[in-house]
Amino acid sequence: MRRTPIVLALLGALAVTGCSSSGGQSAPAESSAAAAPAGSSAAASAGFAVITHGGAGDSFWDVVKNGAEAAGKQYGVKVTYQGDGDPAKQSQLIDQAVSEKVDGIVVSMANPDALKEAIGKAVAAKIPVVTINSGADSSKAFGAITHVGQSEDVAGRGAGEQLKAAGVTKLLCVIHEAGNVGLDQRCKGAEQTLGGTVERLQVDVGNLADVTSKVTAKLQSDKQVNGVLALNPAVAVAARDAIKDSGSQAKLATFDLSGDVVSAIKDGEILFAVDQQQYLQGYLPITFLNLYKNNLNTVGGGLPVNTGPGFVTKDNAEQVAKLAEAGTR
Repeated sequence: MRRTPIVLALLGALAVTGCSSSGGQSAPAESSAAAAPAGSSAAASAGFAVITHGGAGDSFWDVVKNGAEAAGKQYGVKVTYQGDGDPAKQSQLIDQAVSEKVDGIVVSMANPDALKEAIGKAVAAKIPVVTINSGADSSKAFGAITHVGQSEDVAGRGAGEQLKAAGVTKLLCVIHEAGNVGLDQRCKGAEQTLGGTVERLQVDVGNLADVTSKVTAKLQSDKQVNGVLALNPAVAVAARDAIKDSGSQAKLATFDLSGDVVSAIKDGEILFAVDQQQYLQGYLPITFLNLYKNNLNTVGGGLPVNTGPGFVTKDNAEQVAKLAEAGTR
């Protein structure tokens, strides 16, 4: 596992699996567009639709959106971004994109079964689909041309190894989104390499005060818990507060980045963050769809394209902080 910031690569690694998810609360869909330059042949194109399960204002998905829009501007293609944490509403957004005859769809699959029918309609309409972030195991079966993300199993095992080296023997794995298959894979991966006990705690990412309260209560009632693994940056900050409130000496780690997480790593409050480079999960799918549209290129050879995992630690947090401020990490 790498400990230095990962250089953005256009075609990334093509091995292992690539999946994952950072939670976002359900929210009304929002959209934005990177319009094609005047005079471009792409100006009349229906463009590419990015449809995720991330809620409005989620810092993780803001970076995905930034990546997608940057690629759209680079290639002179229209890109729209919409997100909704409700799988039924996400399916409706996919159906809408199909009816608009877009040139390609990018979709995250936190709940693959709920999106299967809508994605099937897109594939039947000969609209190329690239899946991102979650649902790598279902991507090929659903007819997507590739998946871009990280393997949750691999990332979880890496986190478990790091926590074991830090002396953690009983870990609290905080799941913030019910039904998100990627989050459970993270906990299972950590359990495989920790060599200790892993206990799951279900919380609601939409109520961070309650997250702090529940983690505090658990740490106070079970003094053997000496490690906490958050699966979302906002939950990580809430867990940090819980560790302080409870007087616990538990060590904290998290998946995914935010400015607050990077600051907490620099201050020694969080050991590390597992970085799946979500900017690439926005940028690369638009690149791949553009290549497919113009040259029928496919990437990955049937395997997902990995964007992680990497690790942000105190050793490289200062460098990553500057990129996070720019909205690319």
